[in-house]
Amino acid sequence: MSVTPILTRALLYGAIVAVAITVVAAGIGLAVSGQLGLAGALVGGAVSAVFLGLTAASMLLAGRVSKGDGTSPVYFGVVLGVLLVKMVLFVVAALWLRTADWMDARVFAITVIVTVLGSLVGDLVAFARARVPYVSDVSLPGEPGQNP
Repeated sequence: MSVTPILTRALLYGAIVAVAITVVAAGIGLAVSGQLGLAGALVGGAVSAVFLGLTAASMLLAGRVSKGDGTSPVYFGVVLGVLLVKMVLFVVAALWLRTADWMDARVFAITVIVTVLGSLVGDLVAFARARVPYVSDVSLPGEPGQNP
């Protein structure tokens, strides 16, 4: 069983949602707060897309490294390693952006929150529409090799 189709679809839907929300937020931010709002929306959308994409990308990478064995310690090591890197990058980004006077922090925060929620909906749709069998090696009645 491979989860690669689900994760690639989740990455695609997440990217579409992130771009759409960033474009809308940029327009609203520009109207509400001028250039500062535009900058806040663009940075918020970019930060959200990168951090959200790293999760699914790390699972795809871990699947390749562990040769598809989702129970392998290598799989969990890769996923947890990327999670640790994401946490460190998040702290660095939060400390750096905390004092940013070149963007509107409110527009940034709202863009990040809406993008995360939208990406979660995209992930849900990707998983709900997946056509991945969860039972394997089952022969159906009437198939060759079936005992009478």
